[in-house]
Amino acid sequence: MTDLSLIESPPSDTAPRRVIALDAVRRDDVALVGGKNASLGELMRALGGQGIRVPEGFAVTTDSYRELVESAGLQPKIDAALAAFASGRVDLTATGSSIRALFEDTALPRAVEEKVVASYRALARRRGVADPAVAVRSSATCEDLASASFAGQQESFLNVRGEKALIEACRQCFASLFTDRAIAYRQAKGLGDKQWALSIGVQIMVRSDLAGAGVIFTVDPETGFPGVVSISAAWGLGDAIVQGVVDPDMHEVAKGLVCDDRVHPIVGKVRGSKLQKTVLGGEAGRATALVATSDHEQACFVLDDDEILQLARWALLIEDHYGQPMDIEWAKDGESGQLFIVQARPETVHSNRRDTPLRAWTLKERGPVLATGVAAGDGIVTGAACVIARPDDADRFRDGTILIAAATDPDWVPLMRRASGIVTDHGGATSHAAIVSRELGIPAIVGTGHGTTTIPDQAQITLACAGSALGTVYAGALPYACEDIAVGTLPETHTDLMLNVADPAQAFRWWRLPSKGVGLARMEFIISSLIKAHPMALAHPDRITDAAVRDQLAALTGEYRDGAEFFIDTLARGLSRIAAAHYPRQVIVRMSDFKSNEYRHLLGGADFEPVEANPMLGFRGASRYYHPSYRDGFALECRALRRAREQFGFDNIVVMIPFCRTPLEADHVLAEMSRHGLQRGDAGLKIYMMCELPSNIVLAEEFAARFDGFSIGSNDLTQLVLGVDRDSELLAAAFDERDRAVTTLIGDVIRRARACGIRVGLCGEAPSLYPEFAAFLVEQGIDSISLSPERFVLTLASVAAAERAAVHANG
Repeated sequence: MTDLSLIESPPSDTAPRRVIALDAVRRDDVALVGGKNASLGELMRALGGQGIRVPEGFAVTTDSYRELVESAGLQPKIDAALAAFASGRVDLTATGSSIRALFEDTALPRAVEEKVVASYRALARRRGVADPAVAVRSSATCEDLASASFAGQQESFLNVRGEKALIEACRQCFASLFTDRAIAYRQAKGLGDKQWALSIGVQIMVRSDLAGAGVIFTVDPETGFPGVVSISAAWGLGDAIVQGVVDPDMHEVAKGLVCDDRVHPIVGKVRGSKLQKTVLGGEAGRATALVATSDHEQACFVLDDDEILQLARWALLIEDHYGQPMDIEWAKDGESGQLFIVQARPETVHSNRRDTPLRAWTLKERGPVLATGVAAGDGIVTGAACVIARPDDADRFRDGTILIAAATDPDWVPLMRRASGIVTDHGGATSHAAIVSRELGIPAIVGTGHGTTTIPDQAQITLACAGSALGTVYAGALPYACEDIAVGTLPETHTDLMLNVADPAQAFRWWRLPSKGVGLARMEFIISSLIKAHPMALAHPDRITDAAVRDQLAALTGEYRDGAEFFIDTLARGLSRIAAAHYPRQVIVRMSDFKSNEYRHLLGGADFEPVEANPMLGFRGASRYYHPSYRDGFALECRALRRAREQFGFDNIVVMIPFCRTPLEADHVLAEMSRHGLQRGDAGLKIYMMCELPSNIVLAEEFAARFDGFSIGSNDLTQLVLGVDRDSELLAAAFDERDRAVTTLIGDVIRRARACGIRVGLCGEAPSLYPEFAAFLVEQGIDSISLSPERFVLTLASVAAAERAAVHANG
């Protein structure tokens, strides 16, 4: 429930404070200046000295609002209109319209008008401008609270110039306390007919229409992961982002390293299409225009790295000051080039879900794909699609169906509340549709591009936002499962349980699991999902024989100066995103372990890969890294790892070498890594080896002298010990990690590794499939087990039981 004590009316026996300078406002002045102004004033007062810029201005207080209402006798009329709405005698549209008309027909009290004009003139003198342009924004006592944001419920007026225009804008702001959407939102939040009041913020206009603006969350907006700052950016005014009509640039900055001047921990950097921008429409007030962006604007990022880091540092200061995750709006002035914070309010979605179970969704079947986009929220829902063009078409919408729209704004909220899922053509992770759907607990997919045309109206569909940043709309009602995981009740174990991670997009999803880091991050998965091109093709595009492939490579690399830089930067950020999710815990990154047939499927791969009869036992793993046909590709992998560790700051990354056949091969690989700045021991670098060949166990001591740790790869080891092709359906029954030949070797290498003083773990699904196998590993004294996140909880229980049994057996 909302803390009403923050927003009660001030004592009636105090003299009215009609106008107050923003820098004199504190956060507990909500009753006097509303949530938005209280927050901005707090930032100016408390954090202005630390570099945070907030546009100068003043607040027209709730005393002024109440003076207007009381002097004109409006309150009984407002109460009567709201009572009629509550009883169902009058609909929402008529209620809002009638109340707003009361304000529009009433002049401001003379004392209020004089104070507003005097403050505006004082602002003009300080700025040295006769009629400075100002932004006039509403600030209600019931907005920007910890349990309800009320974002966008009231009106704002931009580029207002002159005293007459300012007074009119103030009057319209007061009336906007009773927009249809605000009345409906208060009702949805259970705030009833509380006698709310509204303040107005008048601030120097930041000309973001000439530059750009965006939104900052101090948690990941999808998963609630608290270790990153998420920043969106688009050209022009911020309205285009909030309303979801533009796909913005998206940036993620690791909190733990953002204040380290030696590194640039920007782990996510995705250039949005930014096809449109919102600019001022030439008139003062609400007049804005949505115009097309230029080719140059679409091809460029709105913010450079220094600006991204500056905003991230400001966001951390704000979060630290308020002691809770924050939802912040920023703007860049196109005339001065300076950045400003224009709003800061508590984040209201994940902050209120910290103690709720972690919910794991699984789609059991797949169907034809109708649309894909950015997943907002986590969940799966099936139902009938309802394509709606405008919010006033609400009579066509049936409760519980899935809303399909081009975009949404606050006028859509009453309709969104009735939906079981939401799909939009436009918008990003910080668009209105995404933010509101998370707050309502409704899964949504935004930015599909064409969902309103590819999803048939009234068709049965499945909306899936589960396990990925990509949301998918499938045709048909598909079966799915949902499991609740009470994280707080999970047991602790002596054996480290770690995660296998392949997709950077999912890196933050499982942050609440008590894992000890990542035991296996597969580099080849990142290459195939994010880069999609063969490393050698990017290093040597001149060797590509097909002109069409060369053109595809050029389009893929985009704004990067060459294919090599595209590979290095994309891979480094993907690895860094995984490392950020667990920092400073260990994240073990396995160098690429594609087989030649898998490499051939990458763009440009056919010009660099041999055709092998048995790729599983062929040109793979360590043997590639020093071979002339792949050495330059391995160099790119090394440079990406070095950038992730040194430039982005993630020294928790450990490198692991797969399928290393002999000690001599290990020497070749380590020498090759050293050539590219990855010297074992330098800057704390640890290098592990996959222990997955019988030769690795036979010569365990020799390999242990060269590496800092072993990770047993149970799949390949079982295959090679038993002579069973792990991909053969005919031999599936013979492939068993529990076979005595396999477990004998595993137990042997665990003992010998520990005797050599190096860590040894196992990455594979066998411990999660077979509780007795997990118990065997615990008995042998393994240091860690790494497995898929979906099987983590079940395996944790098995390991905890095995440890208890071992303690009991030992007395």
